[in-house]
Amino acid sequence: MSTVEYGGCSAKIPPKVLSKILEHIPKPDNANILVDIETHDDAGVYKLNDDTALIYTTDFFPPVCSDAYEFGEIAASNALSDVYAMGGTPLMALNLMMFSSEKIPMESFADIIKGGQAKTSEAGAVILGGHTIEDYPPKYGLAVVGTVHPDKLITNAGAKPGDKLILTKPIGTGVITTAKRIDMIDDSTYQQALDQMKLLNRKGAELMQRYSANACTDITGFGLLGHTIEMAEASNVTVIIDSNSIPVLNNAEALLDEGCIPGAIFRNREYIEDKVTIAEGVSYNRQLISNDAQTSGGLLISVPAENANNLLTDILESGLHPMANIIGEVIDKGDKSAILK
Repeated sequence: MSTVEYGGCSAKIPPKVLSKILEHIPKPDNANILVDIETHDDAGVYKLNDDTALIYTTDFFPPVCSDAYEFGEIAASNALSDVYAMGGTPLMALNLMMFSSEKIPMESFADIIKGGQAKTSEAGAVILGGHTIEDYPPKYGLAVVGTVHPDKLITNAGAKPGDKLILTKPIGTGVITTAKRIDMIDDSTYQQALDQMKLLNRKGAELMQRYSANACTDITGFGLLGHTIEMAEASNVTVIIDSNSIPVLNNAEALLDEGCIPGAIFRNREYIEDKVTIAEGVSYNRQLISNDAQTSGGLLISVPAENANNLLTDILESGLHPMANIIGEVIDKGDKSAILK
């Protein structure tokens, strides 16, 4: 972890830069493509037949922790999350590994792969091989294929006015992993962040199908507000986020008070500043944490209001997501894509 300045999803190209690049990418023209890059969704989706569509995604990044096995677990969980965010089931994956055989013990290579294998197996998928190149610092992730019935596909473009927004995992992993790198936190605070990043979004994906979710995205490198705004723009709506309802990892805001503010927060904030209204009274810490780059973050689910409480209850009763909460609502399109109140 000490070998990289930006680990995990904080290593992404800044969203403002990336959005300009994507403007010049030609869009594919194929009747079987259900989702492409146009809405900045979590994965591409290709319809095979009336009963099956393939979800195809990839994700990899530098270490977000020092333990090689846990790094593998987190990277795999993060890559698998894109399939879950679309209501799908992971089917198979390929390892993507960039590793220096000269600078790092090969035992670490094996541990990373083993960690990734463990989480992929937990998801019910199989790893069929992969690709490795010499590189330093190391980077690891997966290319994942999942399946979903075309009629049950959930994208980031279906949020409807009146929906409630549920977030399944607390935010703050970027702050906490940065604090660990500069020796500002204890092991228990750090471990809670690792445990959240290793947690699959499988249960949330299963339950949101049961309660007819209209839209979903997972919260990763662009932060809660960045990914929420992408959902709002894809759906042509405005979202209202209640800053006091956002679940936050223990000690994350205290670390902000102590000056532990990752650079990715400011890059994400620059991207969304013209797209969000910040209401009076929202604390500075809540503004910052809402832009914190998450690694293997939770699902943000847009669900009909009449189903929201039952969905949240089932998520909480699973025991896997004790901090899940309703954090906002969807309204008709306004001047801005999001309101943080």
